Amino acid sequence: MIFMGTDYTIGYDTALNTVVEAVDKIRDTAASHNRLFFVEVMGRDAGFIALRSGIAVGAEAILIPEVRTPYSELKAFLENNSKRKRLNNIIIVAEGADQGGAFEIAKKVKQDFTEYDVRVTVLGHIQRGGSPSAFDRVTASRLGAGAVQALMDDQKSVMVGIANNQIVQVPFNQTIKNKKDVNVTMLKLAEMLAI
Repeated sequence: MIFMGTDYTIGYDTALNTVVEAVDKIRDTAASHNRLFFVEVMGRDAGFIALRSGIAVGAEAILIPEVRTPYSELKAFLENNSKRKRLNNIIIVAEGADQGGAFEIAKKVKQDFTEYDVRVTVLGHIQRGGSPSAFDRVTASRLGAGAVQALMDDQKSVMVGIANNQIVQVPFNQTIKNKKDVNVTMLKLAEMLAI
């Protein structure tokens, strides 16, 4: 999760790298068996992990809660790939995507596309565990030191975050009231790369 007022939270990089590692392995199976995989990742309320991991793994499509994607668009995309005989695809789905989770979307696709061998993988809590990345370890150390400094400075009701690689203090009411927007240009980049 990414809160308003910080560029990264502790664990974000680790979760992202866990998705990339898993999808790299899934892609090998998708390619060798000509399968369409829907990979569901954390993101009930925000698609940051889905978006970044989708770009990193070269996903053919990314579905996130912030951007409504009508099923007709996904269907047209898959029809086009089917015509081109491109049946092995990876579609990253944030668990909060507007069409439901990966299983719901896969069920519709199976009904409409008998030529696709559709599979679903839900990474879920696998993303929450394991050894933290070096980036997250350093981030945790920096934020911990920033929190201690805030206490020593008698700061109250603030969140310690990182913005533009600097430790910042953000009032809690700003982090709670405001929602960090997903960078839509990143979604456009993903669409361009999937062509």
